Amino acid sequence: MNRLNNLSSHLCTALAPPNHPLDPLSTVELAAAVKIIKRAYPGRQFSFNTVTLREPRKVDMTEWLKTPAHHIPREVYFVILETGTPGLIDGYLSLTDGQVKLFNHIKDAQPILTASDLSNTEKVVRTDPLVIEQCRISGIPAEDMHKVFCDPWTVGFDEKYGNSRRLQQAIMYYRSDPDDFQYSHALDFCPIIDTELKKVLYVKIPKIRRPLSQAPHPNFYPKDIEAGIGFRKDIKPIKITQPEGVSFKMNGNVISWQNFEFHIGVNYREGLVLSNVRYYDKFEGRVRPIFRRLSMADMIVPYGHPGDHHPHKLAIDIGEYGFGNCVNPLGLGCDCVGKIHYLDWSHVLRDGSVSTIKNAICIHEEDNGLLFKHADFRDEFQTSLVARARKLVVSQIATVGNYTYCFYWNFHQDATISLDVKLTGILNTYVANPDEKTEPYGTKVYPGVNAQNHQHMFCLRLDPEIDGSDNSVAMVDGARSTYPVGHPENKYGNAFFPERTVFKTAKESMVGYDGSRSRTWDIFNPNKVHPFSGKPVSYKIVSRDVPDLLPKDGGIVARRGAFAKHAIHVVPYKDDQLYPAGQHVPQTSGFPPAGLPEWIGEGNQNIENTDIVVFHTFGITHFPASEDFPIMPAEPITLLLRPRNFFLMNPAMDVPPSYAITASEVRAQKSGNQAMFDKGSQLAFGNAPVAPSSDCCK
Repeated sequence: MNRLNNLSSHLCTALAPPNHPLDPLSTVELAAAVKIIKRAYPGRQFSFNTVTLREPRKVDMTEWLKTPAHHIPREVYFVILETGTPGLIDGYLSLTDGQVKLFNHIKDAQPILTASDLSNTEKVVRTDPLVIEQCRISGIPAEDMHKVFCDPWTVGFDEKYGNSRRLQQAIMYYRSDPDDFQYSHALDFCPIIDTELKKVLYVKIPKIRRPLSQAPHPNFYPKDIEAGIGFRKDIKPIKITQPEGVSFKMNGNVISWQNFEFHIGVNYREGLVLSNVRYYDKFEGRVRPIFRRLSMADMIVPYGHPGDHHPHKLAIDIGEYGFGNCVNPLGLGCDCVGKIHYLDWSHVLRDGSVSTIKNAICIHEEDNGLLFKHADFRDEFQTSLVARARKLVVSQIATVGNYTYCFYWNFHQDATISLDVKLTGILNTYVANPDEKTEPYGTKVYPGVNAQNHQHMFCLRLDPEIDGSDNSVAMVDGARSTYPVGHPENKYGNAFFPERTVFKTAKESMVGYDGSRSRTWDIFNPNKVHPFSGKPVSYKIVSRDVPDLLPKDGGIVARRGAFAKHAIHVVPYKDDQLYPAGQHVPQTSGFPPAGLPEWIGEGNQNIENTDIVVFHTFGITHFPASEDFPIMPAEPITLLLRPRNFFLMNPAMDVPPSYAITASEVRAQKSGNQAMFDKGSQLAFGNAPVAPSSDCCK
């Protein structure tokens, strides 16, 4: 044992300390973690599922932010599989002293599926006799099995095996050529595969058989478009230039921009994580905390067809695959435009080796239209003040099977934080017979192609620190006066006001969205009051894409994705309570409850004026249409986190205007018209613009 301790000590002293306790594990740290596990348990056959930073406890991180010299042990969370042993092993270890601190065998749980797990599935189905026979029935001869492809999915919940085996379901397709678009040629059966044994266990076969479509593949690569409708010829180049460079600064993973400062992290599951979001308030002359942590913590994609194997199309993408594991490498001029700064991300593969995703996170600035404007009618609107806005964008793109999810965290000069989500990629499809009716549960988007109704429900985790650690949440609804028309308090019937309900317990916070009342939610600090308004300082959640979860309560979707049953949940803060669907999601049934339902329980916990976490679920209900095929135009969703009574006044007043002229300056010029343009713009047609008569645009 002394020898093991000596080896661990030597290993740890060789590790360079990170710039920041929340920095993702480096390639050296990942390799060291693998070695520590192997050395601690020699002779045992492990495959690695997850090796990631175990974030510091909140109390330690709070102390470090006050005193960066304060030492925080560097810890690693891991999930591994042992050959011949059911379930999984999870735990954590210390890179500081080289010791495994927790090594926990869980028999009745399965870990997320990684790219390594998915990569062999096509080989398995192509050589399996049961699958070959079903392909023959569908119209594909045995010699064409190399033309058979599949999208491996987690199995949802399998009634036959539960979580006793690690399973995948193979969504089957056919390509006549490697470059063919497979989603136009789905097959009607679904093999169930044991991931560890690499074996087909059984095949789900529908009651009504649907042979392979004979329609041509609607391919979309450049050669196919050129041979068909051709590309547009009237698109002129648009170039984004920043001749003096960017306006942000990076210190390791900490970014400073326009009074904002925050840390950018990445992990296997949430992907992009933003921490310690702070803003320098010029009015008060101090840095003010806003959010301790922001992340996309879970999502669920239920499909709405009740027949065949479709109820098992229940993807909980973050909990079952991990957005970090599925993150795209981003490219200059493609996924991001302008002057770009990238962050890489490294992770451990199944065999324990380390792989690095280049350019996993993109950071850049964009013009953002008007920041503010005012003009005065008294001199024909020549008196004017205009400021153009810019925003900082921190983004990641993850592809999970057929869908691609794009996440853009936007930081604005008025201290607003917004999140744009764009959904693109390809619809999940199923084969349809020529005379088959697909309504009401789907839409024929191409001959023989049925795209089924589904939802995308995202769950945002907000760990607020609104000017301090003790916060509350209020639901704010637009309300009509209760006094009738003609009453002295509402003589003309025009009275309305914000109706504010402060949540006191976790159960009270479980509410939905009501667009008819313009519902928003205030995260506020009841201990800090604005000197003018008399209202507590707050950040408001403004989110309008908030559909109800349509699968019925009591069913498998509502049990496994209980976080999506309400728009808001608020719970007291606890370390390691990160994922609202639970820690180990694949193949769960919802019994016993995991994640938010487990944490909330009876719901009696106090959430008023204390350390809290807010979960907000939003998304879209997608009834497919032909315009969504073969590749979906990006479907946008936007939500805002806006300061309300947080600042003394508009915090963007210090942004230099693009144009400004006062009433006295207009009168002094004695000019009929004042040129109102900036030197960087010019007319699209006609003569060149006249130079401005004043230097206010310089």
